Amino acid sequence: MPEGNTTTLVESIAAMLRQASMQSLDLSFNELLDMHEAGELNITPDYQRLFRWTEGQRSRLVESLLLEMPVPPIFVIEEEDGTYQLIDGLQRISSYLHLRGKLSASHLDPPVKMGDMLTLSDCDIIPSLNGKTFNDFPTSLQIRLKRAFIRVEVVRKGSDPRFKYHMFKRLNTGGELLSEQQLRNCTIRMLDARFPNFIIDMASVESFKDCTKALTQERRLSAFDQELVLRFLALKNRRAKFKHEVSEFLTEYMEDVADAEKAETFDYAVEEACLRKTFEALQQTLGEYAFAFARKDRSGLSAGFSIYHFEAITIGLQAVLVRLDLNDKATITRLKDELGNIKLDPAFIDITTGGGKNSPGPLNQRIGFVEERLRHAFP
Repeated sequence: MPEGNTTTLVESIAAMLRQASMQSLDLSFNELLDMHEAGELNITPDYQRLFRWTEGQRSRLVESLLLEMPVPPIFVIEEEDGTYQLIDGLQRISSYLHLRGKLSASHLDPPVKMGDMLTLSDCDIIPSLNGKTFNDFPTSLQIRLKRAFIRVEVVRKGSDPRFKYHMFKRLNTGGELLSEQQLRNCTIRMLDARFPNFIIDMASVESFKDCTKALTQERRLSAFDQELVLRFLALKNRRAKFKHEVSEFLTEYMEDVADAEKAETFDYAVEEACLRKTFEALQQTLGEYAFAFARKDRSGLSAGFSIYHFEAITIGLQAVLVRLDLNDKATITRLKDELGNIKLDPAFIDITTGGGKNSPGPLNQRIGFVEERLRHAFP
């Protein structure tokens, strides 16, 4: 490698190192519990939903702590007010909270509520631990668990946000892999939390929830409903830049909105009003069948969810959205009839059925189909 290139490479690495400040601490699990209860260790609600360890996995962590086995470190980011935000280590921290009766996780099966203590199971080194809770241990073992230390790697405040962002992405190597949207939510808040929080809030809008009732609980737990909000915003605002890979397209759009150094503009008030009106229109017309499939005999709609219908109808609706008076019954009736006719049209069924349609051509074809029909219905 030429000397000039070598110098540039060394300087680039040195520049990034100057923007990243790290600190290693050894903290006891009891200190971490106290910090969590005091609000000094932040596990965001959306991130907490990702806790998926089984009771056996949680129990074996406790067994490891009692046997003083090494435990992988956790990683946190130091916020401006000195508090820590957890970015890796959720399964270990949450398991200890459950052991102590300090965990709330309604998404688990069975659900865990505050006060519920972990009953150990599947401990294979010391089987006599099985069936016991923290309160069943003698004082000496309770103290051992409280004083068990874990290495905490701290990304100090003042570090470059992009360093934090890329660090989180590369730490996502645990046994429970995040869905693409969960990873976006967690990583992109390293750049700016406002946009991820906005997406989460919009996925909780009642009209949106009514129109996506067909989503399974598993898909909601993987944040697919939030990905739908992002997909709506990205296609509405940046469809012309979509090439082929949906995941990269969505990630890049979310990055560009969140990164203050990028030129992407995003008017939160305008975007929220647009999303609300879009899904209120669909709620009043097709409701939970807004993105359903046509029956095979085309006699009506069957329960289910089609991502192709979601894209075509939500984006196609933008062509006439400004002209729709949602308080006018005649408008609602006409829109309901037209959307129903679109979904049962053999041509629309053909362009929204089967695989291999995640490219600009098919995407624009199905959106254009809806746009044309709605413009004719609402000139």
